[in-house]
Amino acid sequence: MLTLIFPGQLFRSNLNSVCTTADCVTAAARLLRNMDNSVEPCDNFYQYACGGWLERHVIPETSSRHSVFDILRDKLEIVLKGVLETEKEQDRNAIKKAKVLYNSCMNESLIEQRDAQPLLKLIESIGDWPVASDAWNTTTAWSLEDTLAKLTARFHKKVLLDMYVWTDDRDSRRHIIYDALCINYRDLAYLHFMVSIAKITREDRNLTQDDDRVWEEMMQVLELETDIANVSNSYNSAQHLNKKNIYVRRTMQNYLTWQLIIDRVNSLSRRFKDARARYRKTLYGTTVEDAWWRECVRYVQSSMENAVGALYVRETFAGESKQMVSDLIGKIQKAYVETLEELSWMDSPSKEKAREKAMAIKEHIGYPDHILQESNQKLDQEYTHLNFSEEHYFENILENLKSEAHKSLKKLREPVDPDLWIIGAAVVNAFYSPNRNQIVFPAGILQPPFFSKHQHQALNFGGIGMLFIIHCYFNSLINYSAEHFKEQSQCMVQQYGNFNWKLAGGQNVSGISTLGENIADNGGVRQAYKAYLKWVEMEGEEPRLPGLDMNHKQLFFLNFAQVWCGAYRPEYASQSIKTDSHSPLEYRVLGSLQNFEAFSEAFQCQKGSQMNPKRKCRVW
Repeated sequence: MLTLIFPGQLFRSNLNSVCTTADCVTAAARLLRNMDNSVEPCDNFYQYACGGWLERHVIPETSSRHSVFDILRDKLEIVLKGVLETEKEQDRNAIKKAKVLYNSCMNESLIEQRDAQPLLKLIESIGDWPVASDAWNTTTAWSLEDTLAKLTARFHKKVLLDMYVWTDDRDSRRHIIYDALCINYRDLAYLHFMVSIAKITREDRNLTQDDDRVWEEMMQVLELETDIANVSNSYNSAQHLNKKNIYVRRTMQNYLTWQLIIDRVNSLSRRFKDARARYRKTLYGTTVEDAWWRECVRYVQSSMENAVGALYVRETFAGESKQMVSDLIGKIQKAYVETLEELSWMDSPSKEKAREKAMAIKEHIGYPDHILQESNQKLDQEYTHLNFSEEHYFENILENLKSEAHKSLKKLREPVDPDLWIIGAAVVNAFYSPNRNQIVFPAGILQPPFFSKHQHQALNFGGIGMLFIIHCYFNSLINYSAEHFKEQSQCMVQQYGNFNWKLAGGQNVSGISTLGENIADNGGVRQAYKAYLKWVEMEGEEPRLPGLDMNHKQLFFLNFAQVWCGAYRPEYASQSIKTDSHSPLEYRVLGSLQNFEAFSEAFQCQKGSQMNPKRKCRVW
């Protein structure tokens, strides 16, 4: 039974009433502020829904893009800063360690004082960095296998071959090893970055500056990275491999060491950080680096997810939201199963497999219960082997990496823990693991505009609802009915491939590389809307929001669009259109709604208008 903010009978008896509670006024004000009423919804619904937001928000100098997601992440980081900087005697061990790690990161004066010392020690421990050494060939015994093993076991760094332990696709009770080629493609700015770090390192070792040699050696590293990328991306990998490019051991060691160094540059002194900032400015258009405390918060959050999640949940999260989200998911599951019968391209066995998987999905909402249970030692045990020092931030990071490597490899001989969360609570996103058939809605995403126990269900279904079920099943179903699926999806490839993104220098969106996510977006909004209508059938229409001349159906689509409001810098747009598997935010909204008849009906868009084209694409 769905937990309701208002009794269903109240909705039924007041179809034309207006909700004037503080929560309704707040929601209406947010929606109105973000809109641009000068635009017709049937001409460009994204501009109609997000025009006010785009006019009001300026991309921060520290960012390459700015969106609703980014704003929520910024707010979350402020909360985490507050709780990490608050010392409490009663803190359990896991929390104390998270705060020690944070304090070590915030000790900028000591990081500056230590300068390159931690890096030089690290380089020596993995067989040195030839480009920053004048005696490597004569003093160093070298083995590619030993170096790769050391990078994996001690530093959790995957180079050349990305090997990791995860749940078996064919047996979700056990773990297996997966592998894939590591792909890196870089440009001239990246080469400058490599050279800068190499020159700084040579300087700190009191070696003569040999610029020509440094440039030559790092160019060879770049060529090696490019060849690896070409092998991975080529339609004919064998043809590339048959070239039999042989790289001398010096180039290989330069490459392997650089792969470890690049991740650690930002945890060193200002000289190193400035080199990284110059590279990021060229690549993403950012002119200022984030405040250092944000970097510290992000690192602690990513490396101690459950400890930081416990701090965040205690500070902000309303536990009763769990049941509301669970009920919403149940509605969408049922809508998804009903939709399967409408799909002519899917055969009966495929539909049955899809139905079984849909109903067997394991949902994790908000946070794992044990992180708030003082009597449960599971949280402390997770970090029992970690020992941090407030004076050694760099070494603390290495300690974490070694721990993660051992934890990952240890899983291979352990059965899968079905209750394990794949992500922490203090995250603004939703996640799905097809191997585990597990969906996670962390506490960080369960806030407006995505979800609130205080806002209309039209907004909740349009926000968090569409993120849910279609992302779960796309990858698992295309194998069942591949040929029919391809026929249906080709329409979508052409549709999105015709979107021309002026911000990216007039490049067109790749309908092929974004296909999977486009199908997910289209299906997600369709299933969420169908589930919402089922909810309305049971509970009745909700009162209108004040100041908005919109019915409940229109509110659903408005909030769906507004969760994707965002802007990009041109530099970032030019990069992301080549590499991102998602369409740009604007086209995620436009493409999905152009294909959905229910949207055109809700806003009475004439056939042939921009938002109601004659040709529509549908896979789900």
